[in-house]
Amino acid sequence: MEKNNIKKQNVYISEEENLLNWNDIQESFKKSFGKEVYDSWLQKISLIKEYNDYLILGVPTRFFRDWIVSRYLDKILEQVKSFKLSLNRIEFKIIEENKQNQEFIKINELNKVTEIRDSILNYNRLNSNLSFENFVKGKSNDIALSYSKKVCEHISRYNPLYVCGGVGLGKTHLLNAIGLSLQHDNNVMFISAERFMYHFIKSIKKNDMVNFKDFFRKSSVFIIDDIQFLSGKESLQEEFFHTFNSLMDKGSQIIISSDRDPMKLDRIQDRIKSRLAGGLVVEIEAPDLELKIEIIKKKIEDIQSQFKENINLSEEIIKFIASESKTNIRELIGILNRVIAFSRVHNKILSLSDCRNILKDVFNQIKIVTVDKIQNVVSNYFNISLNEMLSQRRSRPLARPRQIAMFLAKKMTTRSLPEIGRRFANRDHTTVIHAVKTITRLSEQDDEMKKNIGQIKSLLLEQ
Repeated sequence: MEKNNIKKQNVYISEEENLLNWNDIQESFKKSFGKEVYDSWLQKISLIKEYNDYLILGVPTRFFRDWIVSRYLDKILEQVKSFKLSLNRIEFKIIEENKQNQEFIKINELNKVTEIRDSILNYNRLNSNLSFENFVKGKSNDIALSYSKKVCEHISRYNPLYVCGGVGLGKTHLLNAIGLSLQHDNNVMFISAERFMYHFIKSIKKNDMVNFKDFFRKSSVFIIDDIQFLSGKESLQEEFFHTFNSLMDKGSQIIISSDRDPMKLDRIQDRIKSRLAGGLVVEIEAPDLELKIEIIKKKIEDIQSQFKENINLSEEIIKFIASESKTNIRELIGILNRVIAFSRVHNKILSLSDCRNILKDVFNQIKIVTVDKIQNVVSNYFNISLNEMLSQRRSRPLARPRQIAMFLAKKMTTRSLPEIGRRFANRDHTTVIHAVKTITRLSEQDDEMKKNIGQIKSLLLEQ
């Protein structure tokens, strides 16, 4: 037994008195997160060291750390604060990686092959409604549609085919259409990057990586959606890299989608980006007015055909909806559905004035807020340069605007804490947590701070 540290039941006791009972905290995790999340992710967290205002927790791998930080950190901090109110941040340390992994993969070695096959097939079903026939062609997606069809005619001629574009522009529709077209004569695997990761982790836990590799590498057409999800997940990227190479070597067709160009993928290995860029990269751009009008008309036809009812929207209303919708196709369809639902409920033919009233709150709310936009608006609001705000200087005139920008990035975007920290000159996620808590407290206590936050939010939503 070492003098300085004693490990017992996932608790690392330091020379200082350890006030927290980690077993009690783990029990609270199990109740709060549920057994599945706890068994998969939280059970392996250990308490390394406790300080008055923060904890150092141990995790077995970098992958574990990244996943926990991006999904569960806020709630974990909330739980531990209920045991010790002074805690305001958590740091993670990777411990005994090799030993932990060896123990990890010994768990539950039964039911290997059938569980992998059956569980993956549940997420490998293609949607028959997302075919080439009902994909509306326009200038913004013409090239992507054309090459998606050519892939179906000549497998491996364009390999990999990489389809990129913003959210809700039709990437998944095209990937699904390719799968539908090829599934009768080929072994098609269609899966999202998130599900790929889920089954990767599950196979590690069951010591079943051999069957996992065999299952994915036997497909003749491998389609993976939202590859940007692999960002920062080193072990998963390693497995994807070898799966990719194996499929290419056997002549399988690979089709990939992402929200950005392969060389702009954040925290993805260079060798993976190089291979993705080495195929055919096609981009779907935001739809123009003409395409949006065609999409609305096609959707109305589909609804009329499916529900056997007449939908009476004038050309003027259709053009109004198309011109006012500034985001993506998915939200365009949502706006159309809202108008149709109002017409059904009130059993009336809508006028343009009716539509303006129905959608006035929607069009006022649909504003895309990004971390970059927040940083620029905040720096302008406080009359400081962006470089100064992102610098390492800690003077109050710079630190407070920086904290406000971090707070708004957490509240108004879907970016994770580590992602936000990286956008602020590679700061740690704990810095972001501290900023969010500080500004939350100040906005509750200080009227001037509350006013500033409100004004900045208004500026962000106006632009």
